[in-house]
Amino acid sequence: MAGCLAAGVLGVVGGGVAAAGPVGAGSYTETLPAGRLLPKGCGDIATNPRLFVTPDAPQGAVPTNDWWSSLLWKRNDCAYSEPLHAHPVSYDTFNNGIGLSYTNTARITGGATGVSEFKFDYTEDIRVGVTGMSAPVVKVADWTDWTVTPFWSDGQRTMKATIGHGMPFSHYQITGGNARITGSTVAPTVWSNSGSTIGFSIGTDNYVAYAPTGAAWNVSGGVITSDLGGRGYFSVAVLPDGADRQELAAEYGRYAHAHVTDTRMAYSFDESTSTVRTTYEFVTTPREGTETRTVASLYPHQWRNMVGGTPIAQTYASARGRMKNLVGTASFTTRMAFHGVLPEVPAVADSSGADRTTITNYLNAELADPAKFLGPDTYWTGKGLGRAARIAEIADQLDMTDVRDSALRVIKERLIDWFTASSGETGQLFYYDRNWGTLIGYPASYLSDEDLNDHHFHYGYFIAAAATLAKFDPEFASDSQYGGMVDVLIRDANSYDRQDERFPYLRDYDIYAGHDWASGLAPFGSGNNQESSSEGMNFANGLIQWGQATNNKAIRDAGIFIYTTQAQAIAEYWFDVHDENFPAEFGRESVGMVWGDGGAYATWFSADPEMIQGINMLPVTGGHLYFGDHPEYVTANYEDLLRNNFGKPTVWQDIIWNFLAAGDGERALREFRANPTFTSEEGESKAHTFHWIRNLAALGNTDNTVTANHPLARVFTKDGARTYVASNITAEALTVTFSDGTTLDVPAGKTATSGAFTWSGGNATGGKVVTPGPTPTGTPTPTATPTPTATPTPTPTEPPNPMSPTQYLLAGGALGGAAGTGGSVSVAAANGNHDGTPTNAQVFTATGLTGTYTGQATTFDLSVDSGTSIGNGVQARVSYDLTGDGVVDRVETYAYFATDPLVGWEHYRQTQGLRSSTGTLGDLAGGTVKVEVWNAIGNTDTSLGIGDRSTVTLPFTAS
Repeated sequence: MAGCLAAGVLGVVGGGVAAAGPVGAGSYTETLPAGRLLPKGCGDIATNPRLFVTPDAPQGAVPTNDWWSSLLWKRNDCAYSEPLHAHPVSYDTFNNGIGLSYTNTARITGGATGVSEFKFDYTEDIRVGVTGMSAPVVKVADWTDWTVTPFWSDGQRTMKATIGHGMPFSHYQITGGNARITGSTVAPTVWSNSGSTIGFSIGTDNYVAYAPTGAAWNVSGGVITSDLGGRGYFSVAVLPDGADRQELAAEYGRYAHAHVTDTRMAYSFDESTSTVRTTYEFVTTPREGTETRTVASLYPHQWRNMVGGTPIAQTYASARGRMKNLVGTASFTTRMAFHGVLPEVPAVADSSGADRTTITNYLNAELADPAKFLGPDTYWTGKGLGRAARIAEIADQLDMTDVRDSALRVIKERLIDWFTASSGETGQLFYYDRNWGTLIGYPASYLSDEDLNDHHFHYGYFIAAAATLAKFDPEFASDSQYGGMVDVLIRDANSYDRQDERFPYLRDYDIYAGHDWASGLAPFGSGNNQESSSEGMNFANGLIQWGQATNNKAIRDAGIFIYTTQAQAIAEYWFDVHDENFPAEFGRESVGMVWGDGGAYATWFSADPEMIQGINMLPVTGGHLYFGDHPEYVTANYEDLLRNNFGKPTVWQDIIWNFLAAGDGERALREFRANPTFTSEEGESKAHTFHWIRNLAALGNTDNTVTANHPLARVFTKDGARTYVASNITAEALTVTFSDGTTLDVPAGKTATSGAFTWSGGNATGGKVVTPGPTPTGTPTPTATPTPTATPTPTPTEPPNPMSPTQYLLAGGALGGAAGTGGSVSVAAANGNHDGTPTNAQVFTATGLTGTYTGQATTFDLSVDSGTSIGNGVQARVSYDLTGDGVVDRVETYAYFATDPLVGWEHYRQTQGLRSSTGTLGDLAGGTVKVEVWNAIGNTDTSLGIGDRSTVTLPFTAS
């Protein structure tokens, strides 16, 4: 369908299956807005995401953001995949088969400031294939909740391999040749060969291959082969550490021919007991015999919460810690308590009134601009919406209705703007791509368009803010207005509906691993990754709050399932609260990023310890009380920060103190009072920071021994006394019953607490209508995102260069604040290795710049093209002379970008990562900025887009 979807054609109505029809008053477009980017990969994958999918593979939207995504969405190698870290085995694909790696010892890497990463590398033990096979490409023949089936064909021989999370077995079906197993660096050492079963070692790793009954394995020249008795199927298993290999090989053998052909997760939420039960089922097809059970390896977040079942003594090492094994099982079940969330912590304080004055002053300061304008894209718009939602929640509790209504008005106006697409509009709208089955917001950021990264991060802010608005303006959330647009965002990031053919089920959430993945295509040797687990939880909390506000239990319960399970995964894999999963040599209390093969004390954007640890602490909302599930860990994390930072935090203090308050509120409050002039993190406000810290100091720690029969409830304990808290966002009073028998009466539209506190409240009526001003027609222009009112920059002398954060690479070597005519310049071939050293660079310079440093990082988007050349890598350096005195104060050299051998512009961005940096940034006062672009490697020239094609965004605002 061409054009924009007037009145939201082809949207979603309510909570039903996606179908043709209006999205109430909202809309999105199915015509790509001018100048916007689509998912990118090899060949015509942008318009055909099934390019590497076999015809008999599952229909519907292809999954993305998975542990195996590089197999389907090829970027670095247009034929095969990157390593696939399934656990306990990792895999890689090649023309002659699949590599298997079991790594039981971590590799620890360090930097100038100490250990920074641990990795269970893909180090190939064996390769499994078919004799003579040389497939030009590997495709995907099948996928299930946590398995994938790669497919090889060279025209004469074929192979299917089913691999997955929690599977020590890999299962194979072949035609046209014999099964073939080779050692990758050394010949296998055979320790048992009894006809159809052969056991062998590669170093300390023990494998067993199982052929059909009656077939035999032959060993010649270090190569293991079998004709499989003409039946074309076999399995390979890796044995756990410390096993009696002969005995366990025989025990595993009972299940070797029950090939896993489907996996399925099912969850349920029991509101009366606040319990999430999740069943993980392995569906098998017996290739011979009648055995239908298998061997399942469980992650720590699973085996700690398993109901029934007895794992064997032997375990596997993995990047997530020890995996325990159920031998002879078809399914297992976990049971986890959901401890509740709140729209916001309740307002409680001392009786002196001083703190009430402080919070009142902070809130009044937000009256004019509670959201701020953090940026035009989906992520920074979302952060602004989240900021405004926090202000609305706490202002409502304190009966500051003018501040509350100002925040709600901004939220409503911005959401309506984004939720309404008009013909010709290119920004602040959503586009649905039928090919990929995805909804992309433009302007995009952090490759949320080209790589489908981070949708749960970005859209979680929109959903959570919409939930806050829905409490006060139920009509906004109705099907006839904008509720359907919120539903579409939910379905895109993590559809809760298995029958929805337009979006993949739980796109960003890894069902078996128990947490989200951020990268859409996982084009890394280390697999997929995610840093901000807390932004993933912001999405889950948004589903709970939205589902509760709209009485949609399907959405609410999906949020509770993700939230409860992921809270356990975060405790295990980001925080290692039990001190069992990180290698002892790592020596850190947390990681900033979880990778498929390990964890890193790092982020994509900063090496500051405050940001490495803080990225898993923001945003801070009433849905982030899981921070306090292990209060002793909270203080350990903070002490680790002090060590890593060589002192107290100097940036993101509010985020760090908010986290600290979940374990030690009194200490966090002391830190705040000692330094109240700190600069707030972009998505935070001093009003919310003080509210959060002061009230947690009064309430104490969360008490996870007590749950409630209402999702918006939580219990706190201090000095042996409990405080019961519940929020009622409906128009009728309710009574909440806690698991210890306590009951709490909660008036309509109120947050109630037990005990006597000076502040109390919440004034949501469940029926208040927030009016955003005149009803928008066409594309609304939100009054909350005005043209900045900073003092205008004086008319510049030639060359024109207004102090705009966005600077364009222009003809003649200039940087300018206004775009020029699109064109290109040639970047000379490297003809050697110049990684890190500008050589024959194209140089672009801006002088006389004056601006205030924002504390953020440099970003850039350079259009580059090496045509059909192979092996080129273009590199960039940005230098800052802050005062124009000829002394360079800051130099940032970025990792080079390996261009593809295809004609067409590619986008080199700062997300390649900093290779090195020196100096520090401060305010610009008549300063100079220089951008150098050169080829680090490669023997041919590269085209660099100029005019309107390449930009550098400086971390400064006009002053």
